[in-house]
Amino acid sequence: MSLDFGDVLESAILAYGPLCVGIDPHAFLLADWGLPDSAAGAREFGLRVVDAAAESAGIVKPQVAFFERHGSAGYAALEAVLTAARSAGLIVIADVKRGDVGTSVGAYGEAWLTPGSPLEADAMTISAFQGVGSIADVLQLAADSGKGAFVLAATSNLEAAAIQQAKLADGRTVARAIIDEVSAFNATVDGATIGPIGVVLGATLDLADFGIDTGQAFFPKVPVLAPGFGHQGARLADAAAIYGSLARFAIVSESRSILAAGPQGIGAAVAERAAEIRAALG
Repeated sequence: MSLDFGDVLESAILAYGPLCVGIDPHAFLLADWGLPDSAAGAREFGLRVVDAAAESAGIVKPQVAFFERHGSAGYAALEAVLTAARSAGLIVIADVKRGDVGTSVGAYGEAWLTPGSPLEADAMTISAFQGVGSIADVLQLAADSGKGAFVLAATSNLEAAAIQQAKLADGRTVARAIIDEVSAFNATVDGATIGPIGVVLGATLDLADFGIDTGQAFFPKVPVLAPGFGHQGARLADAAAIYGSLARFAIVSESRSILAAGPQGIGAAVAERAAEIRAALG
């Protein structure tokens, strides 16, 4: 019987700490690594990052857009990277940010979360700005399949604030309502102490501005995908203050700050950053 996503996530954090290594084959990084800006270059880049991460980290996050820009060949490259990462025992979060309604969003869930799918990942990022109810089928598929999902709630891009801080008729912000609905869904998952569904909360934000009370207790615990550390400037020392009760299962997502080390230095960069994060966050 497969473990639930929350159990797998907790095991990875206990073993390696909460570092999540982004796999983002930007054109400029491919050039810096001496690789062509092509599907073949993205494949080689991704496989090298997987090899480096497998030694010192437990989680990777391929940014699908940088593979998708190479068309069908890019998706073939991504499939190779996903397979290699999962074979290495890494938790794979597919950063796809899909969102839709009805059977369309259900098909996205099937693509990324169905065991045996060519694009199988352990979790996916997903947008709920058409309403959390619109992605209910994906959340249920994740729970039923031992998979996870991270729902966008408070993101660090400046354009998002007006929508995510907007207030509903009941006075809650959109961001707060998303977290509440994710938490309510997790509470329906039998036996879960860590919910299969998490949220994306940018580390560069003052979450109080989004109506989010970081002192609130959640059970099951709500995992957090936390971009913004490293290159974007958030400080590890501030993680507890930023996330409060959510800090215990905050996944520190870093990409460019690690990938900039290049093909020769990335192994050491992952190991050093993983150690720094474990020391800072315990």
